[in-house]
Order: sequence, then C-alpha cells, then structure tokens
Amino acid sequence: MIIGTVIIKLYAPWVHSLKEKRMVVKSLVDKVKHRYNVSIAEIDSQDFHQTITLGAACVSDETRHANSIIQELINYIEENTEASLEEVSVEIL
Repeated sequence: MIIGTVIIKLYAPWVHSLKEKRMVVKSLVDKVKHRYNVSIAEIDSQDFHQTITLGAACVSDETRHANSIIQELINYIEENTEASLEEVSVEIL
C-alpha cells in the first residue's frame, strides 16, 4: 500500500474575513473531492484570513500512480483558484 500526501499553502490577498475564507476553502475542497478520490481538508492557519493550508492524501498500489494523482491535484488547485500557490510539500510513503 502506497500513501501519497501533499500539503499546499495558498495566499488569498482579497480575503478579509474568516467567513470569506471559509467559502473559498469549502468551494475548493468540494471541487477536489468531486474530481479526485482523495481525502482533503484545511489543516492549519484556520485563524488567519489570507492564508490557506490544505492537506490531501491518496492511497494506491503503485508509487507512480500515487505521485501522478498528487501532481494532478496540485495542478488542478493551482488552475481553479485565484489564490497564489506559496508552498507545496509532497511525500510518498
């Protein structure tokens, strides 16, 4: 069993309240869950308006497949949000 994990940090300068941030995060998480078979959630920076930290994980039987899913997920998030990608940390276990 291979587990692929990713931590994605985004910066959304137009967000000025936690309510706005919650709407952005919920929309992005729902889109990713609908498109990919991964677990994803906001894992850090919940009290900061403009910083979004998402964690996602997938399970596969091949390292190459897990890596492919994670890379597609990163590209999808980058293309489907106005927030800028600040940091990405990928780990395949």
